[in-house]
Amino acid sequence: KDGRLLTIHGPDAEISEDLSRYRQVIVLGVGKASARMAAAMENILEDELSGGFVLTKYGHGLSLRKIQVLEAGHPVPDENSLAGARRMAQMAGAADDSTLIINLISGGGSSLLCLPADPISLEDKRQTTDALLASGANIDEMNCIRKHLSKVKGGGLAKMASPARLINLILSDVIGDRIDTIASGITAPDPTTFADALSIVRKYALDDKLPQAVRDYLDQGNKGKIPETPKAGDPAFSNAVNII
Repeated sequence: KDGRLLTIHGPDAEISEDLSRYRQVIVLGVGKASARMAAAMENILEDELSGGFVLTKYGHGLSLRKIQVLEAGHPVPDENSLAGARRMAQMAGAADDSTLIINLISGGGSSLLCLPADPISLEDKRQTTDALLASGANIDEMNCIRKHLSKVKGGGLAKMASPARLINLILSDVIGDRIDTIASGITAPDPTTFADALSIVRKYALDDKLPQAVRDYLDQGNKGKIPETPKAGDPAFSNAVNII
């Protein structure tokens, strides 16, 4: 940071943000490294930082000056995962076009950030995670189902944050560094569909292992009664940038 100009160098992106354009600058984050990443952002932003919130794994939290830190369950989400996701969603949803959100994403984000679509419960989500882990489904297949049961995954957080300026700084723990896979792509377009999710359920014979509410929700989505996750070209992503 030089004066009020914040410059971020990524492998294939360099952006400069004039912080004087924004009424507030907030930091959000999720993942096992999010508290350490947030500590670094506090040091970089100093007085420009309005506040923030990050969600990390038990034992990975830090005491920060302006950014609130909550620890939650990983790899199986718990009540804090739900509370943390609600808090993050609320802060993203309250942001307007005079807000800059710097969002810090690292490994473990999929499990930590748990905000199931209505009427799916935390217990439903846990049972689904357990069934998927036991089935032998790969990470892409697991994420496809997770995205379609969530309010925040598969681009959901970006949709909530729009029209704020959203800069996502991402530590990749995924081979190939695909932004739609890291932390279930909370800020990336989702190329998968409800139909894909149902075909994975069939492939691994999960029909009788998943909670009724989950099966019903996927079925409703496949019939077009529930909106799809945001795809490439959705205006939700027009003011967002992802930097690995």
